[in-house]
Amino acid sequence: MDDMHPSEQAMGEAIKIAEGAESSGNYPVGSIVIGGRMTVIGAGFTELHSQPDPTAHAEILALRRACKAVNSRYLPGYFLYTTLEPCPMCTSAAIWAKVEGIVYGASLEDAFDFAGRSGSDHSWRRINIKSSYVVARGAPVLTLHERFMRDECLKLV
Repeated sequence: MDDMHPSEQAMGEAIKIAEGAESSGNYPVGSIVIGGRMTVIGAGFTELHSQPDPTAHAEILALRRACKAVNSRYLPGYFLYTTLEPCPMCTSAAIWAKVEGIVYGASLEDAFDFAGRSGSDHSWRRINIKSSYVVARGAPVLTLHERFMRDECLKLV
């Protein structure tokens, strides 16, 4: 593990969290917020089937827990890692939290492609707006790393 690139290690942790989501009947999407020295300060998986909360996305839960951990609504210098491209709500929350950046694996197109092939409507993913679109129009502008470890994250979709 120590010889892994830090970002690979972080995404690996988000993948493990996503894998645990399915056992609770939730969508396999995992997110973490990391700071310096790769310290995880917030983590979550999508809990839409566990909570009566339409905002219980993995990214939102990870950001909430991270903000609580540092007792601030701002997370400068922190990165949000997530196994699936964040929706506009989650991307906006990351901007409002002033994270340094977002790193995601599987893309919005991957999710739509899966839904089309499987015959599933995946109503959880109905807003066809890319994270890059939201990031480009937000302030502060954060760093966006797209399709990082995509093949590993696609196994979750």
